[in-house]
Amino acid sequence: MVQLHKRFTDEQVAFLFQAYEQGLMSREEVQEALDISRARFFVLWKKYQEDPEAFSISYQRSSPKRISPETEQAIERELLREKSLIEHPEIPISGYNYSALGDRLRKQGFNVSVNTIIDRAKKLDCHKPRRKKKAHDREVLTASVGALIQHDGSTHLWSPFAKEKWTLITSIDDYSRKILFADFFSGETTWAHIQATRKVVETFGLPLRYYVDSLRVFRFVQGRDSFPGLSVQDRLAQARARNRRRRYSMAQDDAHTQR
Repeated sequence: MVQLHKRFTDEQVAFLFQAYEQGLMSREEVQEALDISRARFFVLWKKYQEDPEAFSISYQRSSPKRISPETEQAIERELLREKSLIEHPEIPISGYNYSALGDRLRKQGFNVSVNTIIDRAKKLDCHKPRRKKKAHDREVLTASVGALIQHDGSTHLWSPFAKEKWTLITSIDDYSRKILFADFFSGETTWAHIQATRKVVETFGLPLRYYVDSLRVFRFVQGRDSFPGLSVQDRLAQARARNRRRRYSMAQDDAHTQR
């Protein structure tokens, strides 16, 4: 049988154990997916529980391979770069991505394992212990697709190369978790949310319910969004008067053009 580390990556095996930890897969299903015995499963499971972030199924050498000074400098440079992004108060990055950092190093010609990167990160104070996540217990309140759409916006400096903040507006179907809309806007305005909602409705149809937060663009505020002292009839009369003035002005312009 081909060895496990030649058939799966560290991330793939860790993903299966994470699913097992959250109750989304049974032990038998994980064993079948990996094609391993019950004893081998518990050996790997114990190793994963000890340090999920550093978990690896790669073959361990009896004598460690030396890393060149150039590689050490590259690792330190990328780790400090990652640290500067995490500590930036305007950028929404809260944790290190050592796998992505390893990919960047490989593109530069440096082949380094994730375990080695984590080891150097701890020595350079570029490491945040992963907080234990609670088991996924989100209660799905809907029973079908389209019953409820969660709509929200978030304003951040989304890239370290960006000169200004942008607002990401998203719409997600609550039942399927499918992202129905996601786009950037220069600001979180009522019109931006109207455009996003229109796109969702035109593409997927009208949902039964829309769930939004208590942002001011979604709420009616007395005084800000109303005309104090005016009744509904007065407001309608003002609107009709404005329309009459607009039509009269357009007619005058047309007459002037014909002359």
